[in-house]
Amino acid sequence: MDAYTRLARHLDALPNGFPLTESGVELRILARIFSPEDAELASRLRLTLETPAQVADRLGGDARELGHRLKDMARRGQIAVARTDQGLAYGDLPFVFGIYENQVGTLDHEFAQLFEDYYREAFGRELARQPQIHRVIPVEEAVEAGIEIRPFESAAGLLARAKAWGVLDCICRKQKSLLGEACEHPVDVCMAFSTMPGAFDRNPVIQALSLEQAQAVLRRAAEAGLVHSVSNSQRDVGYICNCCTCSCGILRGLAELGIADVVARSAFVMRVQEDNCVGCDLCLERCQFRAMTLDGVVHIDAGRCVGCGVCALACPEGALLLVRREQPEPPPLDEAEWRRKRAAARGLDLQAVL
Repeated sequence: MDAYTRLARHLDALPNGFPLTESGVELRILARIFSPEDAELASRLRLTLETPAQVADRLGGDARELGHRLKDMARRGQIAVARTDQGLAYGDLPFVFGIYENQVGTLDHEFAQLFEDYYREAFGRELARQPQIHRVIPVEEAVEAGIEIRPFESAAGLLARAKAWGVLDCICRKQKSLLGEACEHPVDVCMAFSTMPGAFDRNPVIQALSLEQAQAVLRRAAEAGLVHSVSNSQRDVGYICNCCTCSCGILRGLAELGIADVVARSAFVMRVQEDNCVGCDLCLERCQFRAMTLDGVVHIDAGRCVGCGVCALACPEGALLLVRREQPEPPPLDEAEWRRKRAAARGLDLQAVL
């Protein structure tokens, strides 16, 4: 078994999934990202972060040399890295969200086509797994006054609690553009944030921002009709994707593959104040989930509404407001709980990769 096959199987053993194909396109993708030697090392890491010394104790080799290799791999977005009391520690990154998104700076037409082939042949089916990879959070201006927005439901709150902020190009819209299928939405609106000050200051892909600049990006994305979505847990959230059904690798699962629960809904659902609705249909143009119909006034299909609130920004009469769903299921508490639930749904032994 070669290093790329070992890495592919290792990545598929992670909760996010990286399904193998008959065509082997996933191996060609990995060969674009990893050298054989780096693929071999990545296939032997764990989700639990380890220092170079700990990796060397487990796998053998010189800790200093391993440290240089691991740091270089982390710099290229191939593995995870975090600062711990013992120094830098390294571990597995899933393919999505993780390794693939980190390649936005090296994406070209050939790579874009490889991903498209893989998405259609195999990866799309992973989007039907539960719990979902992504969770929608609402545009807060659309939430009815007086309704509590919990910390994990608030995009502005997530930004306010961070100590570093950054923006990068959306790899999904860049990928579709390279294939000649660009949509009209802005590209430079994917957001990252961290509790570590200066986390993005020397990042080759992520442009460091101030809090005020990050808030402006968030507003610009919402005004462009994009859906705020984050990792599907209450804690451990470090990014906000601003998504569309025309390009987003997640939301295309709904638009192209017909997966109804491709993304976890927010805790809110849209409500129409019929006395204010003039039937202008501007909101219908904004709804990416086909949750609205017009019959004199707008009607909402609560089963299709994901609670993003994007449509409300287009309503000149203020007729649309988000209200809390009845007994919404809370997202997993943290990344560890999400992994446990996702691994169980896929029939994986999570302990084997921790």
